[in-house]
Amino acid sequence: MLKKDTLVFIKNVAENNNREWFADNKHKYEEARADVLELVTLLIPELAKIDPLISPELDPKKCLMRIYRDVRFSKNKDPYKNNFGMWFSAKSKGGNEPGYYLHIQPGKSFIAGGYWMPEPAHVKVIRQEIDYNIGDFKAIIDDRDFKKSFKLGMASALKNAPKGYDPADPNIEYLKLKSFEASMQLDDEEFFKPTLVNKLISSFRTVNPLVAFLRNALEA
Repeated sequence: MLKKDTLVFIKNVAENNNREWFADNKHKYEEARADVLELVTLLIPELAKIDPLISPELDPKKCLMRIYRDVRFSKNKDPYKNNFGMWFSAKSKGGNEPGYYLHIQPGKSFIAGGYWMPEPAHVKVIRQEIDYNIGDFKAIIDDRDFKKSFKLGMASALKNAPKGYDPADPNIEYLKLKSFEASMQLDDEEFFKPTLVNKLISSFRTVNPLVAFLRNALEA
């Protein structure tokens, strides 16, 4: 479980998002970061039991995303993120492949699995895989446990049917997708319970078939 001070720190960053405040509170950031890294360290070997492509020797520091924002091309010039993000995947740190994500932000925390905004070449082959194996795909997203906890992201989708696909296809809503991820919300109180790791691992287990389906599409 996490310390309550960790979520308090994230809340304070959102309210004081400037370099002067952060410098004065750098020690609190280091404490919060260490707390989150301890959670990541506990999650990795358990996630490796679910997904054999996740190494149990994965470096926790490579899973924890930087709190520093790249503001060069953004209208939002806040220098710091108001969350801690953790990404677990087989190969990359950047997320350019299917994997698992944990987002810690007071009142807006969530767990996700899948492939967020893949490059066009990957979108094409995933779309083909869904089209060819729609039965397998729907079996995953219609699974009782999956539907009970996770929601497939449908916001990032084409307005019209992609080229080469029939607009009247009964599964066109899935073929229009440009991002392939499912998420579930987490209440703040979950982070303070001794059952936290079990809760997160159980959720990753539920979304694992979607991650595996997307990987298979890219490897086909």
